[in-house]
Amino acid sequence: MTINHFRTAAVAALLLSGTAASNADSLTLYCAADEAWCQQIKTGFEAETGITVDMTRKSSGETYAQVRAESGNPKGDVWWGGTGDPHLQAAEEDLTVAYESPMRGELYDWAIRQAEAAGNKTIGVYSGALGFGYNKDLLAKNNLPEPKCWADLIKPEYKGQVQMANPNSSGTAYTMLATMVQLMGEEKGFEYLKALHANINQYTKSGSAPIKAAGLGETTIGIVFMHDAVAQTAAGFPIVTVAPCEGTGYEIGSMSLIKDARNPESAKKFYDWALTADMQSKAKDVKSFQLPSNKNATVSELTPDLSSIKLIDYDFKKYGSSDERKRLLKKWDDEVSTLPQ
Repeated sequence: MTINHFRTAAVAALLLSGTAASNADSLTLYCAADEAWCQQIKTGFEAETGITVDMTRKSSGETYAQVRAESGNPKGDVWWGGTGDPHLQAAEEDLTVAYESPMRGELYDWAIRQAEAAGNKTIGVYSGALGFGYNKDLLAKNNLPEPKCWADLIKPEYKGQVQMANPNSSGTAYTMLATMVQLMGEEKGFEYLKALHANINQYTKSGSAPIKAAGLGETTIGIVFMHDAVAQTAAGFPIVTVAPCEGTGYEIGSMSLIKDARNPESAKKFYDWALTADMQSKAKDVKSFQLPSNKNATVSELTPDLSSIKLIDYDFKKYGSSDERKRLLKKWDDEVSTLPQ
């Protein structure tokens, strides 16, 4: 073999190895946050690492259902975002794998507690309180009083004025269901949900959809996480955010590595990156105002201050368990969703 032939063969071998490496440098991401935030995360990780990201955006309940349906032949690598309850259920059902990131030392205790509740099969990436928002222009137009409490939303004057998501598809709405049970007790909690049903004009698939509809004037009140209501105000819509007077539940948005994933090394790289202060500080740039889990992340002044909100002692382990989630969702399907409006 001449030197030129040797060089040609060496270059060909390098190109082949490069092709193999680039095929390995890919990641399938299931993202359960707002579309703009999911896109920012996809492009940010690609720019940082050169790893190509195939991203699918769905709500938390839908993502859990997909991960479960694909468990025999997983197509996703990482499930990022969405309420923590379905992540805990997935961990319990062995759909995700344990991983301890070197970034853990920079995280708030609540993010670590979420990991410990799941045998390190998930971790907290952000937090946010449940509440509602209303369109102040529509409220004035219809001469309605300002709602300040959960109790206000079941008053007859708000009939057809309230929107929330379906708890089967939406983590936000499941948090609402579990919050009412914890806040009022199961019997009274379901009585409340039945009374609320009479005022609901639509159950949406996505948790943030009700407040987007309120922003556009399609409904007066949307039951959502407060940061989603704040985002509508920041976007210029006439939305007022309410922390309900009785107290409220909250979410720990979570992240999990999918079991038997095709790209486990890329997945771990993403997991570590997603816990960095730099990555989490960028959420506010796409009007996502959750509280980040990294203590060093920059927090927007628009992010609701959880310390000023009356929060219940939300039992994530119990209400994220497979049996309890299934039981409560079936009860809601049987006793609430079937009622006339």
